[in-house]
Amino acid sequence: MTLTRSQFKVLHALSKSADRLSQRTLAGLASLSLGTINKAVQELEKTGCLKDGRITPHGITVLEPFRVQNAIILAAGLSSRFAPISYERPKGVLKVKGEILIERQIRQLREAGIDKITVVVGYKKEYFFYLAAKYGVSIVVNSEYATKNNSWSLWLASSSLSNTYICSSDNYFVENPFERYVWKAYYATEFAHGATEEWCVTTGSANRITGITIGGNDSWIMLGHVYFDQAFSQAFKAILEQEISNPETDSKLWEDIFKDHLAELNMEARHYPSGQIKEFDSLDELRDFDESFIENVDSNIFDNISEVLGCDRSEIRNVYPLKQGLTNLSCHFTTDSGEWVYRHPGIGTELLIDRSAEHSALKLAKELSLDTTFLYMDAGRGWKISRFIPNARQLDPHDPVDLKRAMQICRELHATDRKVDRSFSFITETERYKSLLTEKAEIEIPDYRELSEKFDELAGFIEADQARVCLCHNDFFSLNFLIDQYDHYNLIDWEYAGMGDYANDFGTFAVCCQLDGSEVDQALEFYFERKPTPEEHRHNLALIAFAGWCWYNWSLLKEAEGDAVGEWLYIYYRYAVTYLDQSLNLYKGEVRR
Repeated sequence: MTLTRSQFKVLHALSKSADRLSQRTLAGLASLSLGTINKAVQELEKTGCLKDGRITPHGITVLEPFRVQNAIILAAGLSSRFAPISYERPKGVLKVKGEILIERQIRQLREAGIDKITVVVGYKKEYFFYLAAKYGVSIVVNSEYATKNNSWSLWLASSSLSNTYICSSDNYFVENPFERYVWKAYYATEFAHGATEEWCVTTGSANRITGITIGGNDSWIMLGHVYFDQAFSQAFKAILEQEISNPETDSKLWEDIFKDHLAELNMEARHYPSGQIKEFDSLDELRDFDESFIENVDSNIFDNISEVLGCDRSEIRNVYPLKQGLTNLSCHFTTDSGEWVYRHPGIGTELLIDRSAEHSALKLAKELSLDTTFLYMDAGRGWKISRFIPNARQLDPHDPVDLKRAMQICRELHATDRKVDRSFSFITETERYKSLLTEKAEIEIPDYRELSEKFDELAGFIEADQARVCLCHNDFFSLNFLIDQYDHYNLIDWEYAGMGDYANDFGTFAVCCQLDGSEVDQALEFYFERKPTPEEHRHNLALIAFAGWCWYNWSLLKEAEGDAVGEWLYIYYRYAVTYLDQSLNLYKGEVRR
């Protein structure tokens, strides 16, 4: 028997009640007119689905194709917008109004009779493992969560797609939205008044989603859970199978794929009242919903902030992530005493960075007025609090004024007789990164062995120069300068600071600021306040090559650990190979033709 939508609604309403329901009550439950209810009831009674106002065993059988089979909860993401709490634990395991988000959702699913639940985990996956024992859920691990979007998570669980709820671990449903039987595939939507940056839908006949735009005005927006019926699941799996091997798919949400195939995928928009579905895109948004959240959340980060700044947790507000660096995570926040930045050490940085030496360098930089932003750092664990500079600009290395000032600061730093208890050499750092790399796997990059041999030769020339050793920043480039409204230049991020070859900073600056040949020559003149000697010139070119080579090996290590370095990998490589032969030829007295 094929059901109409009205017949389905009547059977569905009756399946949830053991009592005989009047047609007026059914009309209210099914959101249908009395006339439509009367007609549907008569049709269902004729087919044996209803008797005496109650659903029959045959009616239950007829409903069976619409039964929800299972649910997939996506929980692999970083939730970077929820900094700094997401640095400590996944958003889905936060406790909101006394309940852990993902547990509340699992309980709501089970209340609707949905016991087969798969949780796809990735970031801090171990925080979710307990759910298998506590609720009997299945765990699927997405080991590529850092480089692939949730389309990959759904692909990993695609064998479970049938009549399936697709959920996000961090949603909070004020009222349970899940049902034992569902008519067809839908995406939950809520009306947004005014301008919005959310995903907006337009619909056609039977509320089918016919268009999706990112951003709009006075629109129904995609928010919360989704339901795939069997037909949608089969069609979507076929499309996903074709697209998942395309590298461009790595960055896509599964909704992007849906958006690209609307004509092939039949899904309706199901409208929910405003306020029923919560996603909590920011910490302040969650605090508006649960006023006691900040006070109750188990967070070492908030404890650290409160202790250092001498403030109550309730003062911490306006929290948002800043552009993340290659080694750390940072977020902005305000208190009654001002605006601040919290720096959280990235995964694996304890293998690469001496935090005690960084702490010493930071204190020295503040004393020398090179970094007036620094407030406090925990030398053992690596977290740091700094003053936030509003409306700051970064140094433009291609502007002669900024370039000259950067070289002056470099010279001022090198002129100090202050020391820290750490040495830094691009030669020894490179060897350390190479050693860590080979522990993971043999390096099989085509030109790697040849380059290594050439850099060993260059290292001998550099060491024979016996260049001046002084305090160096060793990560000296434009992104680590903050220039305030009074034109004061702050040199920040002293993680690699140590005693080393004075040309370390010039090498890093030339590579990371991507200076061209004429800018390299100009910067050297700014640094020396004169033309460099031939010996000074070749030595600094050699350090450009070695800076590129060192950071190239560092990038290979980060990539091997699962962190995407992106275009920097090639930038480092390009400067390494470009300046390698130039400097070797100068040391050997050879003229390039």
